[in-house]
Parts: sequence; structure tokens; C-alpha cells
Amino acid sequence: MKSIRKIAATMATALALTTAAQAQTIVEIASGDDRFSTLVAAVSAAGLVDTLNSDGPFTVYAPLNSAFDALPEGTVETLLKPENKDQLTNVLLYHVDDRLLRAADFPHGSNYFKPVLTSERLCITSDGGKVTIADGTGDMANVVVANIHADNGVIHVIDKVLLPGTRPACH
Repeated sequence: MKSIRKIAATMATALALTTAAQAQTIVEIASGDDRFSTLVAAVSAAGLVDTLNSDGPFTVYAPLNSAFDALPEGTVETLLKPENKDQLTNVLLYHVDDRLLRAADFPHGSNYFKPVLTSERLCITSDGGKVTIADGTGDMANVVVANIHADNGVIHVIDKVLLPGTRPACH
């Protein structure tokens, strides 16, 4: 029995070391996944790479490239222009919470959450494992992949770019 425990302890230690060696920041994870190339370009253009590589913790609601593609034609190109850096930064900070919020941390029902863009609110609804986010326009994003763990936070993949606007109504 002692040898089984010793083997199990050795395997657990090896797994922990392997996991630690593979730990990555939110930016490193997003940069290594082609589905987030537009988001990574936007984070770079806004000068937020160092921030999202820092200790955190952060929760990032990460739009897929298809979410950026669904914006009106020319929107992404316009936001990426240097003269629109402040507006781009605000849109991106609307996708970040400065707390670690795993999917299980969202209370059942609809609740307001304050992103890093403190002038705005998100309405996050958790219902039976499904999580949706209403932005300032009242449009809804679905969390399509939850809880991608990084060493400085967590990523929730969403199918819509969240846009600031009037405060969303939680229902």
C-alpha cells in the first residue's frame, strides 16, 4: 500500500510540475490561439499587452474573430487606427474584470458586474450552466467556452464583441 501511495504522490508531483511549466498568461494563451487573432491585434494596438500579462487576477470575456467580423463593416479597422486608441481601449476594458470569476462564481439569475471600464456595467445571467452577458447596447453574448485557466486569471470565450452604451437592463 505504501508503494502505491508513493507512486501516486510521485505522479501528482510530476503532473503539478508539468502544469506549472505550461502555465501561461491570458495574453500568451490568446496569442497561441488563431481564434483570437483580432483580439490580440486590438490588445496590442491599445497598449494593453503588459497589463494583461501582469499578475492579475483578471477575468477576460474574449470575443472570437467571428464576433469581430459580425461588427458593421469598417468598425475594427477604424478602432485599430492610432487616433482611436482611447475608444479601442474602452471597448477592450469593457471585456475585463479585475477579479477571478469562474463560471461557477456567477450567481444564478441576472446580476450587474462592473468591468475595468468602471463607467459601464455588464449584466451577466447564469442559468443552469448557461452564461450570457448583456452589454451596454442590450445585445447578448453567449459564453461558448468557459474557464480557460491562465496563471493570471481566466478566459471566457464569447460570441459577440461587448460594446459600452446605456446601462443594460438585467431581467
